[in-house]
Amino acid sequence: MSELRKAGLSKSAIDAAWPSWWSDDIAASPSGRTELRFALARKLGLAPKALLGERVEFVWKDTARFKHLGTEDADQQSILNSFGVSVGRLVLSATAPGPGLSEMDALGLRETILGNRRFVDLTTLLATCWGLGVPVIQLKVFPLAAKSMHAMVVEAAGRHAILIGRQASYPAPTAFTLAHEMGHIAANHLKGVSALIDIEDPAQATDRDTEENEADAFGLTVLTGTTDPDIRTNVESYNAPTLANAVMQAADEYRVEAGTLALCLAYRSNRWRTAMSALRFIYGRPGDVGSFINTIAERELDWSLINDDAADYLRNLMQLEDA
Repeated sequence: MSELRKAGLSKSAIDAAWPSWWSDDIAASPSGRTELRFALARKLGLAPKALLGERVEFVWKDTARFKHLGTEDADQQSILNSFGVSVGRLVLSATAPGPGLSEMDALGLRETILGNRRFVDLTTLLATCWGLGVPVIQLKVFPLAAKSMHAMVVEAAGRHAILIGRQASYPAPTAFTLAHEMGHIAANHLKGVSALIDIEDPAQATDRDTEENEADAFGLTVLTGTTDPDIRTNVESYNAPTLANAVMQAADEYRVEAGTLALCLAYRSNRWRTAMSALRFIYGRPGDVGSFINTIAERELDWSLINDDAADYLRNLMQLEDA
């Protein structure tokens, strides 16, 4: 435990990975201690020798591409990378394969969804991902004391998993995040890397590169039908309640969900505070979007495909009630 903490791993991540079968009797057994070492290594993305008093090594370090990198140092990047890849691979191992999102056309996907739905929203995006064999979970436990990750996509053997880090109170911001990560997969941005990590919110980032612009374009097209939503309104004259009322009235005309419409206005005008405040009037009381995501994931995952120890770990990370 002490070596893992010194390496920078959070106590919550270590606690989540600690196996339920561990006991004082097992601790007295060399074989038991060996099994513990391998169990923690598999879950946290470590070399097994990490618990032998040597320097902790992260198996998946230097295999990810980071976006909007902030103050995270090389060790923190290694922790985020290895932890995320290990979790993503575990989630994929409990998910039936599907056609995936690679080369997916954003407008075609939107039209398919709108064939039987009023809008493209978080619920429909989650259903789409799971239907295509792309699992999506909300991380409730983070490997660093400071969360330091907005979202990431993990690749393994041509398949992809999406891990949401941002804890949101309303669906629309998470819908854009998810659509953006789907865009990274569709544009094959993970060629040659095990993960692509958006450290900060891509919707509000100012350091966009070509890949980020492509992912934004995909996300906006799926959600709104265009890469540059031309929402005609004098947003400067709105406060939060009047903006909420305006977008709820305009949603059917644009075939864009009201919360997403409010964020589109913020995207064009940079009035994020007003738009975020408007979400309260659109959705009512704030909720736990992450728990909603994980409730769906709990139902979609095939828990029989992973062993009990791995299932316990995943439930701990998702903070499912029966963990």
